[in-house]
Amino acid sequence: MGTSSSPPLESVDRALRLVELLRQGETLTVKAAAEHLDVAPSTAHRLLGALIYRGFAVQDRERRYQAGPAISDRQDTALTTNELRAAARPALDRLYAAVGETVQLMVLQRWNIKFIDGVECDAPLRVGVRIGDLMPAYCSAGGKVLLAELSSSDVEMLHRGGLPPWPTARITTLAALKTQLATVRKRGYGLNNEETERGVSGVGVAVHDPGGAAVAAFTVAVPAVRFHRSNVTAYVTALRDAAALATARIGDLQG
Repeated sequence: MGTSSSPPLESVDRALRLVELLRQGETLTVKAAAEHLDVAPSTAHRLLGALIYRGFAVQDRERRYQAGPAISDRQDTALTTNELRAAARPALDRLYAAVGETVQLMVLQRWNIKFIDGVECDAPLRVGVRIGDLMPAYCSAGGKVLLAELSSSDVEMLHRGGLPPWPTARITTLAALKTQLATVRKRGYGLNNEETERGVSGVGVAVHDPGGAAVAAFTVAVPAVRFHRSNVTAYVTALRDAAALATARIGDLQG
């Protein structure tokens, strides 16, 4: 069989070329990726979104693309779930002491969040911790802040089959989700108004590693009957303090 000077599947070749650049330590914008591939920015954005979907790329807080866990050569700096839990636990305890409500730590797994740690409030009426549970990210305060770390096109890529159904979801379309994520990006925190389950409200912020990539989220979960908007500022302040502590401890582990 003869050989050809052009790749048999051009789109696959383009994606692999991006993977090679990311593996070499390149940090890419959509514009830079388009220039490397000599394609339109929209094409480069779709390819980068596909790489995020499969774990080959992640975005930092400036929306630049870096090597993801599937290809990162910096395996010594990649945190396992147990390491992330250990790094975040003192911050989680501090958060609980500050707010006196159930607090939880979660990570993004494609379009879902997974709860990996939590401290449950001891009041008679309280929100239970959900360690190990999965639910669609768009329902959760913490899930919303993690989705908000992605670009609009990447959110579309994750939900290209539509929003996964959830019994108490209030967001029902991708357009509505994108509108809410724009608000989350502007505010810097997410809100859940009885969307994960009836009678539960929450506030969430993202936890970043020292390089700026979002690796998890903290949430405060409150029974809706004692959740008051006037308390949101205090919750957000406590969440941000906890996130800063967690980022510092993650840096200690990675260093």
